[in-house]
Amino acid sequence: MIAATPTISLEFFPPRDIAAQERLVRSAKRLAALRPAYVSVTFGAGGSTRTGTADTVGMLQNLGVDVAPHLSCIGATRADLRAILDDYRARGIRRLVALRGDLPSGMGGDTGELHHAVDLVRFVREHYGDHFLIEVAAYPEMHPQAESATSDLRHFVDKVRAGADGAITQYFFNPDAYFDFVDRARAQGVDIPITPGIMPVTNYIQLARFSSMCGAEIPRWMRLRLQDFGDDKASIRAFGIDVVTRLTARLLEQGAPGAHFYTLNNADAVAQICANLGLDA
Repeated sequence: MIAATPTISLEFFPPRDIAAQERLVRSAKRLAALRPAYVSVTFGAGGSTRTGTADTVGMLQNLGVDVAPHLSCIGATRADLRAILDDYRARGIRRLVALRGDLPSGMGGDTGELHHAVDLVRFVREHYGDHFLIEVAAYPEMHPQAESATSDLRHFVDKVRAGADGAITQYFFNPDAYFDFVDRARAQGVDIPITPGIMPVTNYIQLARFSSMCGAEIPRWMRLRLQDFGDDKASIRAFGIDVVTRLTARLLEQGAPGAHFYTLNNADAVAQICANLGLDA
């Protein structure tokens, strides 16, 4: 049994056209019934979707949900970051997801004035005090660019000591990786909530591409089952919902503080997983 009421949060990304915007609005309205603690909005480094992020933040605020914009420091000056943060403070935003971000193609060596997420956390605390709750990223299976698991954990601990209030993990399908990471972080004195990121499985090709980029392992048994379904989308979706429901249930039953769902702007799978878990009441 899931002993306490877990904290549910959701991630959306800025839509690229009117049709995608309409899908996002429908999904956000439907998932608002889950009463998420907040919804996050992804951020394009180097200005690629900064306007889209701000527009999406405003749209979601109009739906009556608390919004936590992603903020990336790569490619940004301190003045850029102050302008964005001043705008968010004026809009009543009280939570951020602070990330290093990826270097956009064509930027060359210009990575901006802050080079790591820990620098961004310190910057926000220096200029805005405790106005913002700061979420940071965590990598149970290690960041793909980390030198080692030990150095990766050290970077995470540094972000916490710099002032992070909570962490959201990269998605994973091996719960032991999450519990091992949490245990190692706790041994280093980390006491903030470390919320597992949950990726619904509805499209194997898309999942394989995402996982290759971010270093998330698809277990062999799961990969072979998904490959077996071929183009049978209904079977992939049913299998994926079952696997992710069981994964999330185990995480919550064994002490995870909640679940952060990567919605991909689609409500169906997240709604079904939460219904299976009794989190939609």
